Amino acid sequence: MRRVALIGTGLIGGSIGLALVGNGVEVLGFDAQRSRAVRAKELGAVSEVAESLAGAVEGADAVVVAIPVGRVADAVIAALEAGAPLVTDVGSVKSPVVRRVEQARPDLAPRFVGGHPMAGSEQEGLDGADPELFEGATWVLTPTAATDPEAFGALRGLVVSLGAEVVAVTPEHHDALVAVVSHVPQLAASTLMDVAAEQGEQHATLLRLAAGGFRDMTRIASSHPGIWPDICVANRDAIVAALDEYVGALARVRALVDSGDRDGLLDVLERARRARHNLPVGAAVSGPLVELRVPVPDRPGVLAEVTTLAGRLGVNISDLEIAHSMEGQAGVLVLVVAESGAGDLEHGLSELGYHVSRSALQ
Repeated sequence: MRRVALIGTGLIGGSIGLALVGNGVEVLGFDAQRSRAVRAKELGAVSEVAESLAGAVEGADAVVVAIPVGRVADAVIAALEAGAPLVTDVGSVKSPVVRRVEQARPDLAPRFVGGHPMAGSEQEGLDGADPELFEGATWVLTPTAATDPEAFGALRGLVVSLGAEVVAVTPEHHDALVAVVSHVPQLAASTLMDVAAEQGEQHATLLRLAAGGFRDMTRIASSHPGIWPDICVANRDAIVAALDEYVGALARVRALVDSGDRDGLLDVLERARRARHNLPVGAAVSGPLVELRVPVPDRPGVLAEVTTLAGRLGVNISDLEIAHSMEGQAGVLVLVVAESGAGDLEHGLSELGYHVSRSALQ
């Protein structure tokens, strides 16, 4: 890509801008706070400052919306209506945004692909922006049945150029997952910190005794609070469901403690320890690679079906190409994946009715 419009120049937007400019991409930035966009130019996060969203979109190959989640849908719709060939966002809630765009402009929605980089910083705002923030990070894309395959392929290439690993899931699946791994942990950490602080007012020595475990668990309570009310409202159902599971699990642990059930407690702690040790360190592909060629019909939803299956199986797609037939009625998805996960993906695709051919890469 030669030119990208960046709508919003905070921590994530600024980091994207710095990385793109560093890759030789022209970045035209727009921010509701013009002074912040000007500062972004001073820092090298944008090439030029636009006076309006439409002005930033004009001539852009892609648009990245990096603003609070409560305003994302309106900005996406405005960018699409301004003629953007491809629009994505970086918000941590996907389903309500995707649904709103599809309802408002079903004719333009195929050019919008929701995105969520799973990366952050202890620092806040533009001055904390880092061009290497996404190196090795997971970047979730949420294609739907309406997604334009060309738009998805172009966005995937853009994300990979920033050093991130792409995982594709449905918008609904994304929201359910991040409720567990991001949103509830934030609420749990903040709540625990609040409880400790209240006790600390009565017992001044309590917080002075806070050891490494407490500090580690409550570290994210120091993140900027302003973004979280919008996130909790937008992803309310998934967060409430995850909170109910967590509260239920805490109640069961409370009962074990109350009854002095040493064996039950040990079982919970050991299960958690094993699960923690099994957390993946990163999403990078290791080991031999194979190429899977998947003939697909020319119908809506094929790309989303294949890529979200890979995401659900935990198979990282190292590279993706869309080869069209001369007749235009069908095509071939060419996927490069780790050999270790190829069998699971082949089996899953076969169950969906696809015929897959495999070849090893040298």
